[in-house]
Amino acid sequence: MYRKLTEFEVKVLTDQVCRCDDWSRIEVAGNFSPEYIRNSNFSGDVRIGIFEKDVTFFGGVRKHTGIFNATIHNCRIGNNVYIGQIRNYIANYVIEDDVVIENVDLMAVDGVSSFGNGTLVSVLNETGGREVPVYDRLSAHLAYVLALYRHKPSVIDRIKTMINSYAQSVSSNMGTVAEHARLTNCRTLRNLRVGAYACLDGIYRVTDGTINSNADAPTHFGPGVIAENFIACTGSDVTEGAVIFDTFVGQGCVLGKQYSAENSLFFANCQGLHGEACAIFAGPYTVTHHKSTLLIAGYYSFLNAGSGSNQSNHMYKLGPIHQGIVERGSKTTSDSYILWPAKIGPFTLVMGRHYKHSDTSDLPFSYLIESGDDSVLVPGANLRSVGTIRDAQKWPKRDKRTDPHKLDCINFNLLSPFTIHRMVKALDVLKMLQKISGETSEFYSYQSAKIKPSSLKNGLKLYEIGIIKFLGNSLIKRLETTHFENDAAIQARLRPDTPIGTGEWLDLAGLIAPKSEVEQLLSDIDNGRIDTLDGIAEVFHNMHRNYYIYEWTWAIEKIQERFGKRIDEFTARDVIRIVEMWKESVVALDHMLYDDARKEFALSARIGFGVDGSEFDRNLDFEQVRGEFEKNAFVQEALDHIQRKTELGDELIGRMKAIQ
Repeated sequence: MYRKLTEFEVKVLTDQVCRCDDWSRIEVAGNFSPEYIRNSNFSGDVRIGIFEKDVTFFGGVRKHTGIFNATIHNCRIGNNVYIGQIRNYIANYVIEDDVVIENVDLMAVDGVSSFGNGTLVSVLNETGGREVPVYDRLSAHLAYVLALYRHKPSVIDRIKTMINSYAQSVSSNMGTVAEHARLTNCRTLRNLRVGAYACLDGIYRVTDGTINSNADAPTHFGPGVIAENFIACTGSDVTEGAVIFDTFVGQGCVLGKQYSAENSLFFANCQGLHGEACAIFAGPYTVTHHKSTLLIAGYYSFLNAGSGSNQSNHMYKLGPIHQGIVERGSKTTSDSYILWPAKIGPFTLVMGRHYKHSDTSDLPFSYLIESGDDSVLVPGANLRSVGTIRDAQKWPKRDKRTDPHKLDCINFNLLSPFTIHRMVKALDVLKMLQKISGETSEFYSYQSAKIKPSSLKNGLKLYEIGIIKFLGNSLIKRLETTHFENDAAIQARLRPDTPIGTGEWLDLAGLIAPKSEVEQLLSDIDNGRIDTLDGIAEVFHNMHRNYYIYEWTWAIEKIQERFGKRIDEFTARDVIRIVEMWKESVVALDHMLYDDARKEFALSARIGFGVDGSEFDRNLDFEQVRGEFEKNAFVQEALDHIQRKTELGDELIGRMKAIQ
């Protein structure tokens, strides 16, 4: 309960150099004591809690909670808040319990603000047409639909209406600093909403934004940051002079070291350091660490951008209207360049400069290499790259999200119906090129790129290995830990649990799901069966939870097509045949990865080691720094993987032989 100040309390405050035009507009908690309010001015309607605790600052300095050397206008201040050294004033804020605000120039809300919610972010096309309205709980998947499904205008309009309604619901003429937040050494904070346990230190200027935060996933905004029209999600870190305008920062993201971003979306675990982003859709794990790197007008996901990576969306005709798509898991090497429009397939390595608007989406796991004025494509080459496997292993380990409620549903699988479907299409493409151009062609032309005959043949082999590996993985997983009496029991287990999963699959910025389910969601939004943002989010989470159920439906359909048998015709002998093929594929691919890893320990890799010494010194220096090849953790894992998979296959073969 709150009450008016007593005459005695007013006198004490006045004696402590506090001023107010109308003390009757000040309310305080029942057991309030004026002892810890000094040299402060009050105006408007102000409510103040109690001050009973000390606060510990950096270096172990302890200060008692209270209000010192501040001007407060129209604020509600909770219990055990410390406010000190406010150069200008704090106006129109609800400041919750245990908050610390010290050495801040200005902190105010002016008029009604939505605190960044509803801000239109012009991704992909700088001139407009793909704007995504952002809000506190925006997921990568909903943003994907908003940005890329403009062929469904009624669906887009309905989703935008939901987001606008949410923005209105959180709009207020009062800002909030939630419990246990700390704001220190900041200059200008305007129309800002701060979540619980957030830490803001040394900010230069932030305007019209929300910094979401909680005890499980505190958010940090650090020195020199300038931000305007933005949303930052829990567990994010924006610091060291980062400059962001009209930008969404997802959970676990890091933007720092003077990184600049405008009209861009960053989703879970993205990292942007030193470089620049303009009008990009950065799906989960998009990473760029280099000063000279520009990402512009593109869609990316699980991208690793090398130093000096660059793209162009402006041909100096109708403006910066062009866009590009770089699908999941791709890498760009140092000084790579792509002239938009272009589309790069999943897990592709881009080397050099490319001007011919290639579309490699149906040839995943490839190398796209500059050769003279041409773009040369090496299909499937990235399947045998140790770097690709290393990336797939490190992504789950580098998940910085600690919030129990995760906005983005991330599927880390390297092989999935999404990528295997592309491999199946790749086989058709390569066989068609062989048939049309003949096997004696000097090179094959495909989507403005060239493919050498030797690369085409290797691609056919690698894609075949990848397909068999995935189908075998799915089959073994389906039949594991089960003992079968006869072929009928095997057939019963092979039957899918749901008809959902057949046909094409999509990657919605980290969420891998059947296209049929995505289309059903869009239909439900269009006809009003789903009319809330939470309802949409729940459907995305259900797709993610049911991934392996849907995956088996897709896999068993492909197994039947590939081996020309229906489920009710499968026998133990058929299972054995598939597992034997799977073992060959797994072992062959692991040996390729093993050989690729060995290159990192070749003599050429030792150049620069053992400076001023003999060859013996060089090799010893190399081993001290890089270790021995056979003891390398990845090499050990590759060898162990061969053994584990062989044993897994042999165990299933043993169970199958028992019922023959």
